[in-house]
Amino acid sequence: MDGKDVAARGPLAIGGIGVLFKEVLMRRLSWIVVAISIGLGGSSTFGQRDLSSVEIKTTHVAGNIHMLEGRGGNIGVSVGPDGMLMVDTQFAQLAGKIRAALDKLGEGELKFVLNTHWHADHTNGNPEFGPEVPIIAHTNVRKRLATEQELFGRKVGPLPRKGLPILTFDESLSIHFNGEEIRVVHFPHGHTDGDAVIFFTGSNVVHLGDNLFSGRFPFVDVDHGGDVEGLAKHIKTIIDRLPAEVKIIPGHGPLSTLDDLRTHYRMLTETTEIVRKRMAAGKTLDQIKADGLPDKWKPWGTRFMDVDMWLEIVHQSLSKNSTGG
Repeated sequence: MDGKDVAARGPLAIGGIGVLFKEVLMRRLSWIVVAISIGLGGSSTFGQRDLSSVEIKTTHVAGNIHMLEGRGGNIGVSVGPDGMLMVDTQFAQLAGKIRAALDKLGEGELKFVLNTHWHADHTNGNPEFGPEVPIIAHTNVRKRLATEQELFGRKVGPLPRKGLPILTFDESLSIHFNGEEIRVVHFPHGHTDGDAVIFFTGSNVVHLGDNLFSGRFPFVDVDHGGDVEGLAKHIKTIIDRLPAEVKIIPGHGPLSTLDDLRTHYRMLTETTEIVRKRMAAGKTLDQIKADGLPDKWKPWGTRFMDVDMWLEIVHQSLSKNSTGG
């Protein structure tokens, strides 16, 4: 599969949302903003948080592929005769522990790093690895990491030059490594505007990045090109192309299956349709939140993204699409 298999959505403007709505988002997502801005040149106190107690858990997924869990987005690693390739880098403070985990997987050297998108829980470790190996990402990831961004009212400074991707692509690329084709495909306007999905074609493994928060409501970064409807469309496209026994590394959550991804798709489509119908009936955001969601989806709410917050994100995304903003 390549980028031409995916119908690109038109570009979304990155304009602001209503002041009141933005204030609500800032209050409810303040800890997410802090986590995403860690170490990116801002003054966030989270950047000073002690991560010394974090342990890196290693899981063999299938074939050449392993998953590392620590703090932040799940890391994928290809290990074999050509060396190692790592997907995402979590936080700079964990680089030493990540290196130790890699050392236990094999004697080969790290040769490549891929970034699934720009958020710091997936890229903050880039400056630790960038001086040694090339970092690869979508064009929009480099653009965002190289310039100041604003996320829910907070400035997010650029990464140092040594942490920026030096190889970028627009639609797709292939890396022939450790006996298989590693297919890197851009899915536009899903979680962000720079998402890459990594297909390990020989090992029958896919790393979905933050297109999948397994078993929980996802964060969709609407202000940086994310789109709830686009995300659902891309998940359906991916489902239709994956073999039954595929192993899925989510951006957050446990190792997943195709059935897990199908459930994620149902959640996206059903909850989005609920919000759409309530908006068409003239209900306000407060009324939509008061009505809540069916019981089957309530357990998907976590401290990361509870039911109210998810409804706000869906409402924001649908509102933006309806106005063309």
